[in-house]
Amino acid sequence: MIQSVTSSPLDEIEFLARSDHRVTALEALAARPQSRSDLRELTGVSRSTVGRTLREFEDRRWIRREGHQYEATQLGGFVASGMRELIDRLETEQKLRDVWQWLPIEASGFSIEMGADAVVTVARTDDPYRPVNRFVSLLRETDQFRFVGFDLALLEPCKDELARQIVNGMETEIIDPPRVARHILSTYPEHCSGPRESGNLAVRLHDELPPYGIALFDHRIGISGHSPDSGTVRVLIDTDAPETREWAESTYESYRRDSRPLVSELSME
Repeated sequence: MIQSVTSSPLDEIEFLARSDHRVTALEALAARPQSRSDLRELTGVSRSTVGRTLREFEDRRWIRREGHQYEATQLGGFVASGMRELIDRLETEQKLRDVWQWLPIEASGFSIEMGADAVVTVARTDDPYRPVNRFVSLLRETDQFRFVGFDLALLEPCKDELARQIVNGMETEIIDPPRVARHILSTYPEHCSGPRESGNLAVRLHDELPPYGIALFDHRIGISGHSPDSGTVRVLIDTDAPETREWAESTYESYRRDSRPLVSELSME
């Protein structure tokens, strides 16, 4: 007779988390019936370990046996789904833990979940330009590019590639703080002439931009964060998640509505 296991929820989490194969096995049984040999091949553990795990699952009424096959009960499927959600959440938290302070944590609509399927590229001591290089690779794959933010630290190191892409036909709109736009124009006048004359570049000005950057590519959204102390880009996260694009589009348009064309301001000087 099967005995019900009485323990706390934390005890059950510990039971599953203590050995990697248990979550793997329970998720597999929730997906479809499995034999003992199926589970051995899937988990890579011994026959005795599989047998012991199945008995422990049966004691909890998480699985049932049909001949040589085992499958999860609704209780087991419920637990497997919850553990997968918890693991996914912790994986996302680990990706963002060391870079969270540079992301738009106080921006309306931004959430931790946006990092779930994102590529997180962090600057390292031995490779400080990792985020910039990732940004350049995304530039090369887009035909329409929009950017809003304060990240001169991101745009300046890749100015050659950005200019090349614009001259070659990439439609680009950038919303900058006035002093950043003027710095770029005065520091790199010849460099800016090609993109401006191409007709593919529009620069707009906004006096109060966020301390992070939002880049909208054809198929991905990039969010960049820099260190105010060093001025270097610390992280770029990019994703194709629809909810992140919706947030980025909305945020970009809110800043664009309150911006003004650079050309109109230059003509007044």
